[in-house]
Amino acid sequence: MPAWEEFFLGALAGGTLAFGARFLEERKRWTEQRNRRNVLSKAVELRLSLGPKVVAFGGGTGLSTLLRGLKHFTRNITAVVTVTDEGGSSGRLRQEWGVLPPGDLRNCLVALAEDDSALNRLLGFRFDHGELAGHSLGNLILLAATELAGDFRLAVEEMNNLLAIRGKVLPVTTEAVVLKGRTDLGTEVSGELQISATGARLAEIWLEPRDAHPLKDVLEAIDAAEILVLGPGSLFTSVLPNLLIPDVAKRLRRATVPLVYVANLMTQPGETEQFSLEDHIRWIHKALRRNPEYVLLNDSQIPMDVASRYAEAGARPVELTSESLEGGMVITGDFLSIKDDRTVRHDSIRLAEALVRLVREVEDQQSWIR
Repeated sequence: MPAWEEFFLGALAGGTLAFGARFLEERKRWTEQRNRRNVLSKAVELRLSLGPKVVAFGGGTGLSTLLRGLKHFTRNITAVVTVTDEGGSSGRLRQEWGVLPPGDLRNCLVALAEDDSALNRLLGFRFDHGELAGHSLGNLILLAATELAGDFRLAVEEMNNLLAIRGKVLPVTTEAVVLKGRTDLGTEVSGELQISATGARLAEIWLEPRDAHPLKDVLEAIDAAEILVLGPGSLFTSVLPNLLIPDVAKRLRRATVPLVYVANLMTQPGETEQFSLEDHIRWIHKALRRNPEYVLLNDSQIPMDVASRYAEAGARPVELTSESLEGGMVITGDFLSIKDDRTVRHDSIRLAEALVRLVREVEDQQSWIR
């Protein structure tokens, strides 16, 4: 065999061996990394499975903001969502198809998903022309699931499973309920839009039918909870509608675990204009006949330019106007987040941390007493 062939074959063999050794080394490294990721993932899942059992009531942007933080501390979450929304895509689907409004439920499902940003872009996609203009893809998927399952509750359950979320999202009821109110002048108003426009002048609020029944799963979640959370969210259109269902209010009244109200950062023009923190609590007591034991209230300063824009619209920070809150403890903290340098939101993580810490502190106190 010529020398050059021997050299070529030797080089080829050496290269093959080197490549094989490098391949085996890389494969071993990939396997170790994968194993580490699996161990880490299992550790995270174990930690989340041991987290507190939280039941949160609300709707709209506020509740989904809270859920985005809570999912990093526990997977034992039940989000109970009001079904009185009548605006936008949800309102149109409710009117045209006779289904319960899916928008708030969709937001909460996305918030509890492991990769909420990618999922939000997909399910939150909103059509901008044609007959579908204004509808979000997520709302239409929930509508399709309802048509296939023949039941809104089953459709939501399917979405819970499909998205493999950290927790569970439930409508408070599957009955078609309407939010009603009466102003201090005796004028009756009907529906979320009218309620939110006249909330500051309301003397009474109720649901029709008045004897609407909640889901059995909602009542079971309340009984098993370690902490019950109201809000954040619009007082009259997100928080109170859940409390206006008699059986829900009854279970919440007799619950022995902490009941916490997460105060809104700002008042809402028309709905809670000029309301103090005490005014919010009075309405909760009126619906529930129980005060929250704890109230989380932001004490972080809102930037002047942001506060000025809100003030021009008639909104101001929700504040405690007396030295203390009757029947409850106010826990203040920096719960503020500014989105896009102009929009006030709760900080999901700091809010969730405060709630989880509260659960542990109450448990420690009870353990010490025993």
